[in-house]
Amino acid sequence: MLANAELSHDFTHLNQQFKKLVSALLDAVTIEPVRVQVDAVRSGSFRGFDATRFYLLESGSLTARYSGRTVYLLDEGDLLLPDIAGTSNANMSVVYGSEAGASLYAYAGLELMQQVFSRPAAIKVWTRLLVTYAGLMLRITAANTPESGVATPGFEEYAAGDAIIRQGERAEYVFNLSAGSAEVLVDDVVVGRINEGEIFGAMAALTQSDRSATVRARTRCSVVKVRTEQFTDLIANNPATIHSLLVDMANSIVNLNEQLVATRSPSLDR
Repeated sequence: MLANAELSHDFTHLNQQFKKLVSALLDAVTIEPVRVQVDAVRSGSFRGFDATRFYLLESGSLTARYSGRTVYLLDEGDLLLPDIAGTSNANMSVVYGSEAGASLYAYAGLELMQQVFSRPAAIKVWTRLLVTYAGLMLRITAANTPESGVATPGFEEYAAGDAIIRQGERAEYVFNLSAGSAEVLVDDVVVGRINEGEIFGAMAALTQSDRSATVRARTRCSVVKVRTEQFTDLIANNPATIHSLLVDMANSIVNLNEQLVATRSPSLDR
């Protein structure tokens, strides 16, 4: 995905991650796509465009336009997500054209999502894909917003030993660990670990409470930050996200139980 504006290196990082997640998602399903050849189109959507389908861009490029303005460019490996507004209202629709033509793979939207929701591993990839996509869209929006606008949150990197979350702080963000590993501490005692691909910081965000633990980078970490209100909207609109959250929270509980058992074992042996 290429923005119609100059963006920082974090956009490039998220874009690379997004394409990897797209590949992982399509590997997790067993749908035979339909190949679509797109001729050069300078206005409106390409011939045969179906707003209920997912499209994988195999080669060439597509231009996304809204209200007559170019918003971003899709290139090889990008996934064109269905438009919830559909095509019934031309004033509300995003249109997709191509300056020089493109080759796409089309996937039936309903069938693809049915398969994703029936497979826990695919749900987790889908959740990460949505979080990453939200990060990309935030940056594109921010790049086209006057400087007086509210700064967008998003991608950050932490060195080993840095605190990502501090116990007792208010919860403003939910995090997705895109690279590295981190540890969870309560009152400076390590009680768990967070691995690549896991979502964390959601409990305090959902309960509107202070952070109950500190999260500290064990290695160099890359994280995607999403504001709590945006994350709750994401859950409301994508119920499958809840499953991924429950898996990550269950893993945290298992890690905590193991830590407690390890702490108590010496006294039990006496």
